[in-house]
Amino acid sequence: MRLEGTYTAIVTPFRDAPEQPVDWDALDALVDAQIAGGITGLVPCGTTGESPTLTPEEHGRVIERTIARAKGKAQVIAGTGSNSTREAIATSKHAEHAGADAVMIVVPYYNRPTQDGLAAHFIAVAKSVKVPVVVYNIPARTGSDLAPETLARIAEAAPNVVATKEATGDVLRAQKIVQTMGSRMTVLSGDDALTLPMMSIGARGVISVTSNVLPGDVSRVTRLALEGKWDEARRAHLALLSVHEAMFVEANPSPAKAALAMRGVMTDVVRGPLVACSEGGRKVVAAALEAYAKAGR
Repeated sequence: MRLEGTYTAIVTPFRDAPEQPVDWDALDALVDAQIAGGITGLVPCGTTGESPTLTPEEHGRVIERTIARAKGKAQVIAGTGSNSTREAIATSKHAEHAGADAVMIVVPYYNRPTQDGLAAHFIAVAKSVKVPVVVYNIPARTGSDLAPETLARIAEAAPNVVATKEATGDVLRAQKIVQTMGSRMTVLSGDDALTLPMMSIGARGVISVTSNVLPGDVSRVTRLALEGKWDEARRAHLALLSVHEAMFVEANPSPAKAALAMRGVMTDVVRGPLVACSEGGRKVVAAALEAYAKAGR
């Protein structure tokens, strides 16, 4: 499986009702829009998909629905991570059975395991499935940082660990992984604003939040970079920076859902403890999108 290009960490739409049920029609429409926008793949049930607030049944159904809707038109990397190794194994097996092309396992959160514990966790999950595994390292959210040396240990013990989503905010970290592991480990940017800098040192694409809103535009940046058209890629990337920043003006995915709600795609409902984007946040999001549109992007 070739992992490169733009993968959208899709939001999970909820209906504006007391129970805040998943809006399955809105999810279908979102998947369709992503495919029409030319993205390489979809990542359901990641951080942006509010996976911690989904019930186990909802989690499984979101993955199944995304796979069914994509119908082979886009790769599906299912978010199946957990701070419980047993739960991550069960969820990964379910995603594999449902037809996911790969699974993405976030570094266990809250537990704060040692590097040995992290290695044991990822190796156990990877060995429980045959599909490719993407490691997701985001220390700011998990409280633990997967060291590059530990990633190398995991890759040696589990051949199906083939990629890492680097959301450390550190291009030097990504550069070190590329330098030491080469083609053995595909690096994907986990920060929209760092996509091009990371690709310039060997990353192969991005798992994006912004592409929920602008799938074609984000895809264009990675496509141009992969084609070696660096000047065009740079102009396209820099034009998007204000939008990337706006997507994180408040806790993700509230700004992205606000942007999608402005376009009538879905409600901006998020589940607690998150709250919908504030009025000030909405103004930032709206202004960034309006300025981007006026610039003829």
